[in-house]
Amino acid sequence: METTTTVRAAALELEAVSRHHGRRGGLEAVALDAVSCAVPVGSFTAVVGPSGSGKSTFLQCAAGLDRPTSGTVRIAGTDLGRLSEAALTRLRRDRIGFVFQSHALNLVPSLSIVENVVLPLVLAGADPRDARVLDQGRRLLDRVGLAGRGDDRPGTLSGGQQQRVAVARALVNRPDVLFADEPTASLDPESAALVLGLLRDAVRLDGRTVVMVTHDPAAASWADTVLTMDGGRLR
Repeated sequence: METTTTVRAAALELEAVSRHHGRRGGLEAVALDAVSCAVPVGSFTAVVGPSGSGKSTFLQCAAGLDRPTSGTVRIAGTDLGRLSEAALTRLRRDRIGFVFQSHALNLVPSLSIVENVVLPLVLAGADPRDARVLDQGRRLLDRVGLAGRGDDRPGTLSGGQQQRVAVARALVNRPDVLFADEPTASLDPESAALVLGLLRDAVRLDGRTVVMVTHDPAAASWADTVLTMDGGRLR
């Protein structure tokens, strides 16, 4: 009797990706050294490693924030290396979600909280005054436990609450991949658990793909798969 194996499609693929940085005297520092991996759709992957191991460069190349020196990066089958800068910007806007460590990078202080959540939709052409757009943002705020706070400003929220808004904003465009860069580094344990639970729910309930860089083993334990970086290589 024949058996069949279901192969999950890859949301993110890296093939022999290297990133070199120039130094004085013509020497180069190798931040990534021929890294290859495939992250399945609907999975939660943590990338861990000591400072200087290459994990931040991994995220930057994987998310299209930096171009590798060599190798191929694909998101949902799209080769990022074949895209123009304008097309790459559109892909990041429309198909990728981001949650950063810094609250200053996550939210725009002059916008209301709900306006921050729907900002990716507005940048893609949605009318920020459209009630349907704002309702979508408010539903996400409700989901992250911030119902009724949509008209407030980000500065009125705690750091943990701001990170929950950042997760809501990262999900609003239904991204192929959500990248999180040390999302719990500045949070107390209770707030960190709330944020990690939201990332876990994005995978479990929505089938999203999450790739998180972290130095924290407790945060990494929430992931399905843990990739360890050392010296620019996966171990």
